Amino acid sequence: MSDVTGTRTRADRDAERVPVRGLTVLYDAECSLCTFLRDWLLRQRQLVPLDLVPAASEEARRRFRALDHSATLDEITVVGDAGQVYRGSAAWVVTLWALREHRPLAHRLSTPAGAKLAKGAVLAAAKWRGAQQAGSPGWSGRVYRSSDGWSYGPSLGWTYSPPGCDGGACATR
Repeated sequence: MSDVTGTRTRADRDAERVPVRGLTVLYDAECSLCTFLRDWLLRQRQLVPLDLVPAASEEARRRFRALDHSATLDEITVVGDAGQVYRGSAAWVVTLWALREHRPLAHRLSTPAGAKLAKGAVLAAAKWRGAQQAGSPGWSGRVYRSSDGWSYGPSLGWTYSPPGCDGGACATR
């Protein structure tokens, strides 16, 4: 198994044995919301150092050779100093966890109920971001689908269809 830096790692790596001593936040430098949040993060007192690097930049590609850099432009990605990769709402939660004033909130958002709230915040940010990009040549205006069941269509907004529910019929347990 290799981590995002392209080096070999132990398959049984976990948070208890490998503490997080630093995080790299990959953000879209072309997104006004992303750069606003980058600036906000830089003003916060950090318990765990945050290094903010533009997503898909030469610096990001040099540091994290095995990472899918096009995906880092679509979804917030945070990389721990031991190669841990966090995406989407988990990336937001771990970033808040690194901040002195927001660690208690991160602990609340890491619960099952809090995870739904964190997911909703990430989806709201993605929807706003999508609306900002709708007029730009980089967005086709088509439906965006995520593998976890969420999709965004310009005419309907965000909808959820649990994986395994084709045609509106879900398998029962």
